[in-house]
Amino acid sequence: MKLKVNVNGTDYDVVVDVEPEPTPSMANFLLSAAMPSAGAEPLAPAHARAPANEEKVLRAPISGTVMRVNVEAGQEVQTGDTLLVLEAMKMETEITAPVAGTISAVAVDKGEAVSGGQVLVEFQ
Repeated sequence: MKLKVNVNGTDYDVVVDVEPEPTPSMANFLLSAAMPSAGAEPLAPAHARAPANEEKVLRAPISGTVMRVNVEAGQEVQTGDTLLVLEAMKMETEITAPVAGTISAVAVDKGEAVSGGQVLVEFQ
């Protein structure tokens, strides 16, 4: 591969040999003994388990880290109140209450990593 490089205002033509990267293969993956045995029902990740009433939960819109939790179980909130703050890629995102109501459970703690779709807060 031929490149043109500028160093301190002087142009240089440089020839570079580029080696192709090896194609990754699945051959190096091992199955762990922690995998469920045949016939056993696999466990769903915590964020994928649906609570009893999907209309009464607030899920994470993005993956990130919980920076602040502003509510606790039993607390009354109004629509638009900031419930918690997530940080993703050095940007903070305020997670606000979509409806007025009472918090029945907060499923995350400060400093916890969450994935998109994970339940953050449950309403009564």
